Amino acid sequence: MEIILRSIITFIVLLITINILGKKQIQHLTMYDYVIGITIGSIAADSIISTDLPIINGIISLILFGIIGYVISYITYKSHGIEEYIDGEPVILFYKNKFITENLEKTKLSVAQVLEQCRLKGCFDLNYLDCAILEPSGGISILLKQENIKKNKKQSLCYALIIDGQVDYSELKRLGKKEKWLKDILKSKKTKIKNILLLSVDEQGDTRIFEK
Repeated sequence: MEIILRSIITFIVLLITINILGKKQIQHLTMYDYVIGITIGSIAADSIISTDLPIINGIISLILFGIIGYVISYITYKSHGIEEYIDGEPVILFYKNKFITENLEKTKLSVAQVLEQCRLKGCFDLNYLDCAILEPSGGISILLKQENIKKNKKQSLCYALIIDGQVDYSELKRLGKKEKWLKDILKSKKTKIKNILLLSVDEQGDTRIFEK
């Protein structure tokens, strides 16, 4: 019976707290919003389950976090500088046929993760990618090359054979090529595997190499 009562009270306070914070779509949440949400959820769970602790402590904590979150949201709304400090700012990951390696290291994002996000947004071929930007919400925005859009050029599926100095043998097999073929390409380009950030090949056999 106590658990039921604590659950009802906590749920009501949680609803009030959420209304204080305001509503955001999941994809628009920043890291700060995510941390606040996790903390409030943890407090709510403890308030229900930890029967040895007074429920008033949980209620006060929930309301305080709601107020703190609201105050910070209001401050960031009024000040763009503070908003950038708390939420972060957009980071360019790919621009004009080049990965920005220092920004990849800064954001701890791998080339494979960037490629995945590009594919999810409909870009399967880096020949068609003009720019990729990591947003404060954690999502990646992409801009396709306008000349390709105007000419209605079709994209081709690309195989990432080398990522960050490591050969993906499963991709090589899917492409139907042998390791010797890959080594011949590297030899012709006068480069080595360890120096390559990304080597991709499309279905027409066109190769693109991005060095570290």
